[in-house]
Amino acid sequence: MKELGNIYLSWREGAGKRRHIVGVIKRNATEGARFEYWQEGLKRAYDDGFTVYTEFPDTTKVYRDNVMDVFGQRIMKTERSDIADFLDFWEIDDKYMNDKYYMLAHTQGLNPTDNFEFLADYHPVKCLRFLTDLASLSISKLPLDALNIGDRLTYRLEPNNPIDRYAVRVLKNEEEIGYIKKIHSRVFHKSKNTLTLEVKAVEKNGAIKRAFVKVSAC
Repeated sequence: MKELGNIYLSWREGAGKRRHIVGVIKRNATEGARFEYWQEGLKRAYDDGFTVYTEFPDTTKVYRDNVMDVFGQRIMKTERSDIADFLDFWEIDDKYMNDKYYMLAHTQGLNPTDNFEFLADYHPVKCLRFLTDLASLSISKLPLDALNIGDRLTYRLEPNNPIDRYAVRVLKNEEEIGYIKKIHSRVFHKSKNTLTLEVKAVEKNGAIKRAFVKVSAC
């Protein structure tokens, strides 16, 4: 899995609020996975009401035991009847479906009961492919017909962005749609080739609430 670097733990107060990177999961062949909080991100997150991940209460400790067992609980169980649809949506490579690190990275560990997300720092390997949902849609306030499944989007790097030097603006027909999420945006800056963006799914409720985009290097 050469495409996967570290997985960063993101938290925000709620939809439309700023994301804070509050921790990181690192994995290597000898030690396995370990988790630790990121102190700089914690300081800003606490201002928004952050509370620690229940199973990892000590923000000064490096956790080495059962890290993926704990975080792996956020991954859909393979015995569920809708597992095939889940794997298809997230573009999961079947040979890695039992690898919790891979699954957490590619599905973001999304859970409707909290505001944590797991964001992989991807590497621009040949035929990289992953899904991300666009940021800043609550600011864009797009009309219902602005995005549709199958739409091809373009992007612009913003290395001088004062908030995030890895910012990537997403456009359709030269009109701003939103931004690539934190951490996921880094691969766009690392890649020597242009990545392709295609709308995979759109959630609408009076306005566009969420849009998932397939990112591909093929």
